[in-house]
Amino acid sequence: MAESVMKSSKRSRQVKTAKVLTVFLLAMINVAAVASLRVLPVVAEFGLQSIFYFTLGALVFFLPAAFVSAEMATMWPGKLGGVYVWVKEALGDRWGFLCIWLQWIQSVTLYPIALSFTGASLAYVFEPKLAQNKWYLAAIILIVYWGATFVTFTGMKSSSLISTIGAAIGTIIPVAILIGLGVLWLVTKRPTQITYSFSGLFPDMTKLSSLVFATGVLLSFAGIEMSASHIREVKNPKRDYPRAILLSTVIILFIFVLGTLAVAEVVPKSHLSLVAGTMEAFTNFLDVYNLKFIIPLLGFIIALGGLGQVATWIAGPSKGLLGTAGDGEIPPFFDRVNKQGMPVNLLLMQGFIVTVLAFVFVLMPAVSSSFWILTALTAELYLIMYVLMFVSAIVLRYKRSDMPRAYKVPGGNLGMWAVAGIGALSSTVVFFISFLPPPQLKTGSVVTYDLFLGFGVLILGGAALLIHYLKKPEWVEKQVEHRKAA
Repeated sequence: MAESVMKSSKRSRQVKTAKVLTVFLLAMINVAAVASLRVLPVVAEFGLQSIFYFTLGALVFFLPAAFVSAEMATMWPGKLGGVYVWVKEALGDRWGFLCIWLQWIQSVTLYPIALSFTGASLAYVFEPKLAQNKWYLAAIILIVYWGATFVTFTGMKSSSLISTIGAAIGTIIPVAILIGLGVLWLVTKRPTQITYSFSGLFPDMTKLSSLVFATGVLLSFAGIEMSASHIREVKNPKRDYPRAILLSTVIILFIFVLGTLAVAEVVPKSHLSLVAGTMEAFTNFLDVYNLKFIIPLLGFIIALGGLGQVATWIAGPSKGLLGTAGDGEIPPFFDRVNKQGMPVNLLLMQGFIVTVLAFVFVLMPAVSSSFWILTALTAELYLIMYVLMFVSAIVLRYKRSDMPRAYKVPGGNLGMWAVAGIGALSSTVVFFISFLPPPQLKTGSVVTYDLFLGFGVLILGGAALLIHYLKKPEWVEKQVEHRKAA
């Protein structure tokens, strides 16, 4: 009986979905999800060395993740679930569910980070000092997050539209202005906070303190696989998905490298705020050119970009987790969807978690400290998922060697071992590095810092294994009933 219900459940998932996403829309979803301006102040701490870290991050993590996810996404273009399907097929149900859970829960911890940056940017519309006010940032996180959630209830088309507008207006336009100001600054030979020299490109790799912010570099590149959650909305998955990955990769790298250097040019490290550093750079640039009246407008459109990023993440990982309901992986309560196919109860539950995490900004000694400790927690959760994803890519080359792939990592099985192996190794190394508190920030004692991160990973990540252990056959039956009722 359970087996027949399972098959019926899986057939119910193979429903037709409106093909609303083109190559451009999918690429912009990737840009909105990955290429956030909030990354720039974090990596600007490295100065000219940021070029080295971004290049290294792209080679050992971003490109492997893009290549691997592109291959696996086109193996099952008609299935909902993304990493859940990939890892489940390779390593089994338990690890597949853990992966999609980690993709979802890390996005929940990411919302306060992204929205604190949004709030800091918005502060420059009214009063820049609010960017360092804990209660203001907590309020903005809650108001904007819940507003974006209710918009998401209206369906994927509305969410993707907000993502596209947010990426185009709130990310691409401001970063183009920022990069242009940075180039003009150099051309006019104004004094900079960094010295451009070949020797200045390379950090002292013998000091662990110089590697701490590498966590932020890898997290800045994370999310390229997330678009697989939307693959059923793509008009031609086998053709369009790899193209969208390529387009978004070029845009993201351009934004990160040049944008970070522009911030590092004019904002001293001692004054650099992790939440407001981008706006500090704009202020320092435009003050010299007597254009400070533009700052409120820039603050507004950057905040719009932050809203676009949140709209992207609210829809994607939640729908990916919903895809496990057909296998009875989540309790029936969270499987309920509205007429637009949005998992309302699941979105409400993640809203409760975001509300709790927002108060980290009130409890930590400084805004930048709150921003960083949530960044480290998010990275750790996400990197566990990536290790499992890379391992699964290798396993599937042997376990499902007969399956057609519209895109394949070049070099045969050896090429996959090299690409996925490098990705898994870099993810593991940075996972452990992220437990080192950055000396530049007031994060409390090392013990408190590591306990927060350790328990955070155990509780938020371990919940998936507990749910999988407690799952019951009737969860599948209830899921079928919900689909019939819908």
